[in-house]
Amino acid sequence: MKRPIRQMIRKFQAHWKNYVFQSLFATVVMIGVFIVLTLQNVVVVASLGSTAFVIFALPKSITAQARNVIGGNMVGLLSGSLCALIPQPHYFMSLLAYALAVGGSIFIMVVTDTEHPPASGLALGLAVSGFSWSVGIAVVTAVVVLSLVHHFFKSMIRDLV
Repeated sequence: MKRPIRQMIRKFQAHWKNYVFQSLFATVVMIGVFIVLTLQNVVVVASLGSTAFVIFALPKSITAQARNVIGGNMVGLLSGSLCALIPQPHYFMSLLAYALAVGGSIFIMVVTDTEHPPASGLALGLAVSGFSWSVGIAVVTAVVVLSLVHHFFKSMIRDLV
């Protein structure tokens, strides 16, 4: 059930510094991601934006832990890159490759206990756009930086939801 507006206002008043600090922190990290990745990789950037949300809005969540952020995104990187190699002579084959990227990433994350929902978006983005070393390096760098920020600032950030 949705919270009443008064309750939301009270929560904001009590924790407004966290709301502002954590949102600004996410903004700064994402500026770095945008500098490295172009809008040509918009789906990849979108998945990293979702990762930033998990880390800065839900830092106590299991999906915000380094094992899940780094491991899940590595699974997404691998799954999406492999599915981009599937020949796509027809529209149906493209759809199959994209769906396999998402489904495969979910399967591997669940089996390896590295669940991180935005990583399936990364898999989809790479299946659509294809793998490049610059994108791979940018993704690895971004998730490591996000995980380090989460680790070092854990005492200063709180769940916002």
